[in-house]
Amino acid sequence: MNARLKEKIREIESFVTELESFLPTGFFEYKEDVKTRAACELFFEKIVEGIVDAVFLVIREKSLKAPEEDKEAFDVLVSARIIPSELAFRLKQAKGMRNILAHEYGCIDDELVFESLTGEIVRDANSFLDYLKKLK
Repeated sequence: MNARLKEKIREIESFVTELESFLPTGFFEYKEDVKTRAACELFFEKIVEGIVDAVFLVIREKSLKAPEEDKEAFDVLVSARIIPSELAFRLKQAKGMRNILAHEYGCIDDELVFESLTGEIVRDANSFLDYLKKLK
């Protein structure tokens, strides 16, 4: 594994730790605290962006076929048997949520974002990192 990928893994781990440090346990607290909500959303974006960056670093390092779109990059890793398809599916969903948060496409569903923050992104980011750490 090259140094840039190792650095990206540490960066994602740091973002996950930061998110966990101030993530509220209840939706009401999340909904009512604008600063906390904004910080959580920002770290969600940073985690997903870091994951996408890591995917492309793996594709380059392993000389895999470059995808035409970011979301297809996850499929490249599935085809190369680096991550399972279920994880790729969830990461694609996270990428879609990140785009909504970053670009404010339509109304943001705070409850859906909170569920993604508390039950999905940390689990999926850690799972993704576990697969990356197994790479030779």
